[in-house]
Amino acid sequence: MTTAAAPVPALGRARTAGSWLIDHGLTRVALRAGRRRDPSDPFVRLQLDPDVRREPYAVYDELRARGGIVHGPAVSAATTHEAASAVLRSPSFSTASGRGGMPEPLARLSLAVFDPAAPGPADPPALLALDPPRHTRFRRLVSREFAARSVSRLDVRIREIVDEVLAEVPDDASFDLVEHFSSQVPLRVIADLLGVPAQMRPSLLEWGNKGAMLLDPGLAWRDYRAAREATRSLRAWFDAHIARVRRDPGEDLLSRLATLSGDEALTDTEIAFTGLLVLGAGFETTVNLISNAVVQLSAHPEQREILRGQPDLWGNATEETLRYDSPVQLTFRRATEDTEIAGSPVRAGTGVVVMLAGANRDPQVFADPGQYDVTRANAHEHLALSSGVHYCVGAGLARLETSIALQMLYERYPDLRVERPGVRRPTRILRGYESLPVTTSPVAARRVAS
Repeated sequence: MTTAAAPVPALGRARTAGSWLIDHGLTRVALRAGRRRDPSDPFVRLQLDPDVRREPYAVYDELRARGGIVHGPAVSAATTHEAASAVLRSPSFSTASGRGGMPEPLARLSLAVFDPAAPGPADPPALLALDPPRHTRFRRLVSREFAARSVSRLDVRIREIVDEVLAEVPDDASFDLVEHFSSQVPLRVIADLLGVPAQMRPSLLEWGNKGAMLLDPGLAWRDYRAAREATRSLRAWFDAHIARVRRDPGEDLLSRLATLSGDEALTDTEIAFTGLLVLGAGFETTVNLISNAVVQLSAHPEQREILRGQPDLWGNATEETLRYDSPVQLTFRRATEDTEIAGSPVRAGTGVVVMLAGANRDPQVFADPGQYDVTRANAHEHLALSSGVHYCVGAGLARLETSIALQMLYERYPDLRVERPGVRRPTRILRGYESLPVTTSPVAARRVAS
């Protein structure tokens, strides 16, 4: 489905062009210059080499072997579990000034030309772009909705949604898992939370998928423009929806936030960005996580057999998938003062790429880190959902959704397997699939159809 984009005024077009040049155009020039200078540079290969983009873990290992903090020509990298965790938890690092690790003067210029009518998932005032104390107040209000007790109440509703989605899966022995299952379960859960009407779900899916590209550095102009058009449409819809719930609140998350009063009252902009946050935290991560898990369980049938005999391990299988093939590969921070991480000095102003997926394969923390093991006792020690004040606010929901969805999927299709390699999403930070052809036995398909 193609949804009409919101109209873009002349100032908005100028802001979009300026933002692309600062946020992505200069990065593309720098990366290409780096490739000409040293094609073997792992920082450049991670961004530009399509083979490394498909399978980046060997390059993460290479960087980790150089030390916990590795300094590159433009940014540094936190490569080990110790270093990554320290950066994420340290008050000496900021997300507000990070802007993808770009130099601080450019980061300030980027924020100056940013168009608030077309916000991305890491643009202010999104939680990802705020530091304490502003972050603390905003997160406290949102976190109440995602507390363990609140999320646990969703268990029954999530099971109902998974049942609905499975009932709509084609009766054929082969189908696209992303199209018919991995995207549909989180989409409907989030639509329920936000009060999104059923007819708007396809638009939400389209806008969310396009907007997620903005997390990546070095986007081509065409991709950037499409992503900003999507987020402009998404912001316009949220603004209209918030106006509706202020007039006639319901039982959904945005209605509850819109009716807060006194010191807790939120502006329309803050509520809209909360909607964007929930969409990213509760949707993007889970879509990729479900698909990544199915790929690993297809590649490791002995692990699937363990889960068949011990269904109480589905929660741990979710943790192991987060560790082994993280749906969020990287995040960015900037040092706000001279500091030291894992024995290495980091100067104020240094941009740091936190290699979440590389840290999750650190042999100092995880025995046989390249082995997918659903019984791994410390799988939960991964950093896939970040750490510190920016720990994923939707972590509990993503875990619950994924474990329920996977268990019910394999109960319905015990012999489900990947039919052929899927098509990876064209994103560097988010790791998942655009499509994933799976197959089950004709007998199982007929049994479901009947």
